[in-house]
Amino acid sequence: MNLQDLIDLKTKALAEAEAAGSADALEAVRIAYLGRKGLLPEIMQQLRDVSPEERPQFGKTANELKNELSDIIKSKQSGFSSCASVGVGFDLTQPGQWQGLGTRHPITQITDRIVRIFQTLGFTVADGPDIETVWNNFDALNTPADHPSRDEQDTFYLKNGDLMRCHTSPVQVRYMMENKPPIRIISPGRCYRRDTPDATHSANFHQIEGLYVDEQVSLADLKGTLSYFARELMGPDVKVRFRPHFFPFTEPSVEVDFTCHVCHGKGCRVCKNSGWIEILGAGMVDPNVFSAVGFDQSNLSGFAFGMGIERITMILYGIHDIRNLYENDVRFLSQF
Repeated sequence: MNLQDLIDLKTKALAEAEAAGSADALEAVRIAYLGRKGLLPEIMQQLRDVSPEERPQFGKTANELKNELSDIIKSKQSGFSSCASVGVGFDLTQPGQWQGLGTRHPITQITDRIVRIFQTLGFTVADGPDIETVWNNFDALNTPADHPSRDEQDTFYLKNGDLMRCHTSPVQVRYMMENKPPIRIISPGRCYRRDTPDATHSANFHQIEGLYVDEQVSLADLKGTLSYFARELMGPDVKVRFRPHFFPFTEPSVEVDFTCHVCHGKGCRVCKNSGWIEILGAGMVDPNVFSAVGFDQSNLSGFAFGMGIERITMILYGIHDIRNLYENDVRFLSQF
C-alpha cells in the first residue's frame, strides 16, 4: 500500500464512522479499522515495506487516521449511550400527563369585563403613569391643601416631591390637558395608598375611573350610564341607588349602591342586612377642575365616576379576603 492508498482509506474510514447511525454500526467500524485484526494494525506492519521517501508521511497519515477515527467513535458512543439511558424504563403505552393551562387573573378578568361594558357606550381607554405630580394628583382635582389624603400617612411621596398616584383620576387631568371636548374615557390602573393590609384593604390596588365631558351633560346622563353598567355587570334585575356624598373634584357628588347580588335586596350577612352594596362614587365635574385644565366652563359640563376593581371582584366571586388576590396561591387562582 502506498501513501495515496492510505489517504483514500483514511477518507473512507472517517466517512463510515460519521455515517454510523447506531451503536452496533459504530462498533462494526471500530472493529474493521482499529480492532486487533483490523486494517490499521495491518497497515502499520506494512510500514517497513514503504519506500524511504514516503515512510515519514505514511506513518504520520496512519497516526492521524487512528487518532481522528478514535475521537469520532468515542464522541458518537457517548451520544448513543445518553440516548439509551433516557429510554430505559420508559413505557411507550403510558398515557401522557395533562399540563394545566394558565388563565387570566380574576382582577384582569373583571377589568376587561368592565372595559367592554363601557366601550359599548363609546368610552375609550386612557392610560397614565403610576408616578404622578402633586398637581395632577391633588391640585388640579380641587383637593384642598389641608385634605387628609395629602398627608404622608396616607400617600406615598418620593424624594423628588412626586408621589405614587392615589387614584387613576390624574389620567383624566392629563387627557383633558391634551385633548379637547367631547371626551369620553375610562382609565383602569394600579393605585397606591398607605393602608395597613387586612381582609378588605391593600396598599396596592386597582381602580377604574370614567370621564364624560361635552355640552349639556347632566346628572341624568350619569344616572343612565351607571344604571346601564349595573345591569350589564350584575344582571337585568339589579337596582341602583344614588346617595348624596362629597368628593373634592365633583359637585354634586353621589355614592352609588347596587342591590346585593346574594340576597337580591332582601338583606343578608354580605350586605349587612341592608339589601345594598356600595360599588362606586360619582358626580358632576367640579368647575374648578375645568379651570385647572383650561376648559371654558360656560358651555361645558361633564360627569366622572370611579370604582375599586378588587371590591367588585370580591363581590362577584364571593371572595372574603382581598389578600387572596395577591398571594399567587395556585389552589386559589386555578378556580378562575
